[in-house]
Amino acid sequence: MPGANLTRIEAGERKAVVSAPIHYWVSLDLTVGAEDFASTTKVTFDAQAGASTFLDLIADQVTEVVLNGEALDPAAAFTDSRIELNNLKDHNEVVVKAMCQYSNTGEGLHRSVDPADGNVYLYSQFEVPDARRVYAVFDQPDLKAVFDFDVTAPESWIVLSNQPAHTVESVDGMTLDDTLGDHPAECIKRWVFEPTVTMSSYLTAICAGPYAQWHTEYENEDGRVVPMGQYCRQSLAEAFAKDVDYLFDITKKGFAFYAKTWGIPYPYAKYDQIYVPEYNAGAMENIGLVTIRDQYVFDSKVTDALSERRVVTVLHELAHMWFGDYVTMKWWNDLWLNESFAEFTSTLATAEATDWPDAWATFCSGEKSWALNQDQLPTTHPIVAPINDLNDTYVNFDGITYAKGASVLKQLVAYVGRERFFDGIHRYLTRHAFANATLDDLLNELEATSGRDMKAWSALWLEQAGINTIAADVEENADGTIASLTLTQSAPAEHPVLRPHRLAVGFYNEDPATGRIVRTDRIELDVDGETTVVTEAAGKPRPAFILVNDDDLTYTKLRFDAASLEFAVENLYRFDNALARAVIWLALWDMTRDAELPAERFIETTLKLLAHEAESTTFRYALSCMGTTAHHYVAPARREDVLRHVAAELWTLANAAEAGSDNQFQLVNAYLGYGEEGDAEFAANVRGLLDGTVTLDGLDIDNDMRWALVKALASVNQIDEAGIDTELAKRDTTANREFAMGARASRSTAEAKEWAWNEAIRNQELTNMQLEAVARGFAGATPELADPYVERYFAEADWIWTNRTFHMAEALLEGLWPVYADPAKLVEQGDAWLASHAEADNAFRRIVIGNLESARRSLKVRDWNAAL
Repeated sequence: MPGANLTRIEAGERKAVVSAPIHYWVSLDLTVGAEDFASTTKVTFDAQAGASTFLDLIADQVTEVVLNGEALDPAAAFTDSRIELNNLKDHNEVVVKAMCQYSNTGEGLHRSVDPADGNVYLYSQFEVPDARRVYAVFDQPDLKAVFDFDVTAPESWIVLSNQPAHTVESVDGMTLDDTLGDHPAECIKRWVFEPTVTMSSYLTAICAGPYAQWHTEYENEDGRVVPMGQYCRQSLAEAFAKDVDYLFDITKKGFAFYAKTWGIPYPYAKYDQIYVPEYNAGAMENIGLVTIRDQYVFDSKVTDALSERRVVTVLHELAHMWFGDYVTMKWWNDLWLNESFAEFTSTLATAEATDWPDAWATFCSGEKSWALNQDQLPTTHPIVAPINDLNDTYVNFDGITYAKGASVLKQLVAYVGRERFFDGIHRYLTRHAFANATLDDLLNELEATSGRDMKAWSALWLEQAGINTIAADVEENADGTIASLTLTQSAPAEHPVLRPHRLAVGFYNEDPATGRIVRTDRIELDVDGETTVVTEAAGKPRPAFILVNDDDLTYTKLRFDAASLEFAVENLYRFDNALARAVIWLALWDMTRDAELPAERFIETTLKLLAHEAESTTFRYALSCMGTTAHHYVAPARREDVLRHVAAELWTLANAAEAGSDNQFQLVNAYLGYGEEGDAEFAANVRGLLDGTVTLDGLDIDNDMRWALVKALASVNQIDEAGIDTELAKRDTTANREFAMGARASRSTAEAKEWAWNEAIRNQELTNMQLEAVARGFAGATPELADPYVERYFAEADWIWTNRTFHMAEALLEGLWPVYADPAKLVEQGDAWLASHAEADNAFRRIVIGNLESARRSLKVRDWNAAL
């Protein structure tokens, strides 16, 4: 659908024709059937007289188009996902009636049937431009409008939108047949919602179904009482009820923190949070109706890292009510104005206003490591990225826009000072309330409050791609004091930009009383240009360890002086500060990826860290990166021995961990990923945990752990398809169907991988979550099973991109990448594919290039380790 890929030029041309006031009246009938729903849109707007433009609409059928009282031929007016509007007047009215389609991909209006009880749940997801899958609309962020929604649905349902319902009334003489899966002859109702504030179309929302509900209120800082709601599926209600009060409390703390920090109270009429099934994102900041994936409803034990991530997600979406909703970017090149600010401020709020004070360590290990990875790919881009069309936008929901942007904002706060920074933000939000803004608008306000040259800062930090490296060099006097401490900044050849940094240098030594490594001194300074001498360090005793970028104030790669590096590798687990450990660990991981630290040494450092680490996200990422190192970076001749060694150490650590602890839980789950066919000890341990003959004190074999064990057995061919089906029959739920599909795809046989490959690509009945589960199971193929799919991957890529929606194509192209295949073969065939696809869509090429670069790095790093 070429017309569905709106270009920036087209959006600008339409903006030049269409002007405010723009007002939509949208009527949706959700009682038509299980495949489609009826959509009627009336939109009024001003325009240049005599000009032409178009409405966006993705629909099965358009039955009526009326422009300024004149009926148009739908077959002629509606083509290529657009409704052409010609010979416009100064004031215009368009009416469009259509039949639109429910999705099972999380795009548009998603329809999910819960196998636990047969209930039907609907929810919308309109970012980037999928409001057009539900109603006719000028679907671009700078054509803000007022929206009036009304929805017809079964009377037993709850229907929600951005605004409170104005009226809910029965529809006389109408009943619902059984096509929706509900009870036949049920009466229907119509929900009519209050008009919205002026807002962008991608932030509108509709959710409907028999959701369980909880309510409270918040006394807003402007004196209003804000109604609050939480919702989830009925089958998850018992589990969710345990957390509702806590999540309401987190949200209220967020209201208070943001109102105080920005000087602007929450600006909308209500605040609902609805946890929805089969979501293709983490959450979405719809005004007054935030949708959140219901994997955040915990009915089994989860890691503390995931519990904290839920808090950050709740506060991230709440931050969007100001950044993105209250003030919205004009075009998607300023997406970072939404996402970077929400990521930065949600971490700040988590650290300062909740019971997760180590949130910045979490951010460093999780989000910042994501940024460093993506910023070193050939596909890296400036934070303020060039966005030529919507496909470019899709692939920019990435580690640069979110994590690098947030890291750079943390650096900006250090650079200008916190008070001046937030004064500028207050001015920015106030000046552009309910409107659209650009980077320049923000910089003007920050420049006014800080006195710094923000445009010069932006040119280096926001408008140039790539990451710097800051290396420390120490010269010592004969008495053990520091003669000089020099910081040298460098940049990659492809992005030769040196940046100004405000950072801290920490000195760390052993505390004799505790044996822990603690900070004994700290120097904060500006670093600019290639070389900076830390003058304050001269004459001070040389510490055991010198941490450049203490407190993680700036965004950079780090290289320690030789003595500090050796100390960190041997003693990382002894550092008493969670953020310091995270910063050091991330630097060691970066060195490992850059073939500067031997892979096996990194693994041993990580194993020692895992015996002591208390910060859950650092623990989680340490496990993950150790796994990548063991599978892909160690010398090929050592790979099998190293994998067996890591597996044995993880099992030992799990048995030694505190009963019922987060560490124990993570260690067991990590161990389950190291199974090899024929490993009798692994099979016996997993089978024993499943049947109860092997126990670890405090480890609960709940639903999700049980499925993790089943999948582990499947990966070593110790359970067949019938056994997996038997497990599913015990409790048939949405999540367990996904687990079962993933387990089946994980079986280490050619037949299982063939099934998974074809099911993922060809079965369009799979939901987005089922597809991802199958792809994950497939991706665990051993090298022998993965190698045949290298050629098939590149043969199928074009069909996938052409025939699937963006989100599903992305899930397939990333999820089915045969990551365990021979990297040399991947690089050879990947380079040939790129050479033959020079004119392919930029977003398509970026996905493939990102995959290919992981293989290229694996090849480089493993060969370096083999040569040691």
